[in-house]
Amino acid sequence: MPPAAPAPTASEKFDFRHTRLRGVNLGGWFSQVDDLYAKDPERNPGLHTHLRTFLSAADFTQIRSWGFNHVRLPVDYYNVFERTSLAPDETALGLLSSAIASATATGLGVILDLHRCPGHDFFAGTLHEQPFFSDPACRRQALEVWSVLAERFAANPLVALEILNEPVASTASIWNAVKDEFCAHLRRLAPRSTIVVGSNRWNSASEFAALTPVDDDNILYSFHCYTPLLFTHQHAPWIDYAPCRTVRHWPADFGEDPGLPTRLHFEFGRWDREQLRAALAAPIAFRAKHGVPVACNEFGVYAPAPLDDRLRYMNDLVGIFREADLGWSYWNYKNLDFGILSQGEALHFALPQYANPERIDHATLGILRAG
Repeated sequence: MPPAAPAPTASEKFDFRHTRLRGVNLGGWFSQVDDLYAKDPERNPGLHTHLRTFLSAADFTQIRSWGFNHVRLPVDYYNVFERTSLAPDETALGLLSSAIASATATGLGVILDLHRCPGHDFFAGTLHEQPFFSDPACRRQALEVWSVLAERFAANPLVALEILNEPVASTASIWNAVKDEFCAHLRRLAPRSTIVVGSNRWNSASEFAALTPVDDDNILYSFHCYTPLLFTHQHAPWIDYAPCRTVRHWPADFGEDPGLPTRLHFEFGRWDREQLRAALAAPIAFRAKHGVPVACNEFGVYAPAPLDDRLRYMNDLVGIFREADLGWSYWNYKNLDFGILSQGEALHFALPQYANPERIDHATLGILRAG
């Protein structure tokens, strides 16, 4: 295993654009709390107790000791703001401040990701259009949220600001206009912060062909890779699509598209390492054309997928990242069906990768540490 990277000094800026990012997402802490406890409602301790106890400084020390250099911290706005009035929940915001301070104290960079905002929910986008793109009032509310977050965190040189997780605009041109609007707003509030901008349609790699660069030299561009969904999300209960109810192996031929109606893009046909590499061509070409940094800020395989196939896929994808010099943030550090750690997840208690006292998926962790 590679040793942990040396921690920056307190005054040293983590350079998100010129460092090859290797890190983990902290989903389920300040985001998707409702999803986390929908599976185990009797374990729900209440929001503030959850925010205080789900992770701790020891987790950041562990993440750093594994050799990772940053974390991506998703935040659903309604966990730190009142849903309607957008009044800040000072207790929750204080806990968010403590979380970021604890992470950066270990030398980890932090990508602060607005995971859900007024009028936009990446999961609801799989079902219908999101009002965020058609209603200017929703975007004004999202900018209000960012005004508060930027005031609190923009001064920290170890924090990057991700304008929106997995946008689902109906056209690329709509997203291009909105992301320019949000970047301009954030740049006024955070003149020195790195701003993270993803591609349209759930940060799809293919959408980089239509993404326009921002007129700003401190931007990190992001894509997510759950390609092919038929493999990475097989049997995931939140995907209502019959072909996802089939056990899939890797590599394999997934057959022909049956043409069933869905807003998501499901990739059929033959899939292997070379096809996966080809699927990432657009962000790599965007990087070369515009001379900008690009990273994959989410990837992973649903935990109950066949273990040997999961590991073959992960080894292929992380190997491609390494060969292409792409940075990455693995989804997810703890729980939420993709975790390196699975602690208190009754649904996944019997999975073989967690059959050890620490409940750590050591095989996946080993692939990541080598990546």
